[in-house]
Amino acid sequence: MLSIAVQPIAAPRNAALALDDAGLRNALEAQHVESYGWALSCCRRRRDEAENVLQLVYLKVLSGKAVFDGRSSFKTWLFAVIRKTAAQEYRMEILRRLRLSRIPKAIDAKPPSDQHGVEIRLKEALAKLPARQREVLQLVFYHDLSIVEAAKVMGVGIGSARTHYERGKKQMRRRLT
Repeated sequence: MLSIAVQPIAAPRNAALALDDAGLRNALEAQHVESYGWALSCCRRRRDEAENVLQLVYLKVLSGKAVFDGRSSFKTWLFAVIRKTAAQEYRMEILRRLRLSRIPKAIDAKPPSDQHGVEIRLKEALAKLPARQREVLQLVFYHDLSIVEAAKVMGVGIGSARTHYERGKKQMRRRLT
């Protein structure tokens, strides 16, 4: 994982203000834990993929390929960059697998079995939700984003995000009771 070691400074009050290199590094560092959690979600809970995606996101941001323009909060913008990068990497992985499928290979994939109780029921119920419902619930409940911010991260309209949010809550309630 990428380690960013800089002196903390206050984030700009006006989101439209451009972040200098130190401000950008501090903003990334402040969001690192939540960014990693969101990257895990976008990468189907695969740690190695999430770490790779986060590295790519940091490289994009620090090299200037992804530029914060101030139209949303930094966190909302960063989560959108993470989501798009994870989707891009997933597409690339599918292409790699298709190319390798011509070569016979035994793939041994064992699901983790070290979780118990309520946590496993919650994760199973969340995993059974359609992708959009799962994303909006995770953004709102785990990452403290509003539905408006979640809609921006997901790249959908606010009405669509609200619909997925309500349907997701209803399905979770049904599955957990």
